[in-house]
Amino acid sequence: MLTRFDWLRRSRTGPELLATLRYLEATPELPTDDVPPGPPPTALNGPCQRCWVYPRATGRYCATCQAILDQAWPLRGVVLRSVVIWGFVNRLPRSRPGSGGFGKSAEAAPTPPAVGTGARGVGSPLGMYVQDDRHFLLMLPHDSLKPWLQELVLYHGAELKGLLQIFPTTGGRSAPMGDLLARMIHQETRYPPDRLRVRFFSSLEQIFHPRAYDKEGVLTFEVSDFLNTLELATVFRAVLRPDEQKTLYKLLHTADSAQAQFYWGRFLGTLSQEARDMLTAWGIRSWSEYQITLLYELADYVAFAYPG
Repeated sequence: MLTRFDWLRRSRTGPELLATLRYLEATPELPTDDVPPGPPPTALNGPCQRCWVYPRATGRYCATCQAILDQAWPLRGVVLRSVVIWGFVNRLPRSRPGSGGFGKSAEAAPTPPAVGTGARGVGSPLGMYVQDDRHFLLMLPHDSLKPWLQELVLYHGAELKGLLQIFPTTGGRSAPMGDLLARMIHQETRYPPDRLRVRFFSSLEQIFHPRAYDKEGVLTFEVSDFLNTLELATVFRAVLRPDEQKTLYKLLHTADSAQAQFYWGRFLGTLSQEARDMLTAWGIRSWSEYQITLLYELADYVAFAYPG
């Protein structure tokens, strides 16, 4: 019958995926383990309309699907600013406080504190699942991505090799979460396990057309390079105000070079000395459109830090 991973694959939306992760963490033995399959579909009856395996316990769903859907509804706001990571590594990092590691199995993985209680530490996952000794799945808030990666590299960087694929949650209409997870699994062996790499998918467009973004060098990174890029995004967000970031984006996408040069000088005159020095040192006007877009996307994944 359905395994724990099969239940994750049944997730259509981000809230359903997080609800399933938490359901599996709280349920060492699935209640469906000894449940026989439901009846075949007919005009008057049939199996659960979500999993299509087990008998209905309510009007449309089996007991497990109904429990997951009930838990998913309140999680919509949490998942809106969260990210999913599918890891394929040479060995799972050992769990210890603050190490970013995992338990030996899905049952041994610690259950994350409830969101909104103030108990969740920086970098702690919203939910996690360990498939085997080389694969894991977890969900993080956007602003926990950087500290989680930093802790992982600090404690396990020398020994850990493989691929971490980071991708967004969806509403399930264009692409169910289970399908996105299947794509991550399909692509996990694209690179040799000689170092720890990160593939950062910020949109469905990148997931379905990865070659164009790989060609531009804005999709796959060594983990140290990705952390450096996250640090650039942190500085960018701290030094430039939101209105200045918007103005800069418009200037960098102005087609008329003469007009862009004129307004660029005026724009620099409105900035602080620190901001002018930053943009000059980066040479941001020579960046490609893909690099600029990546910087702005990553700015949404870092916490605001006061300069100095």
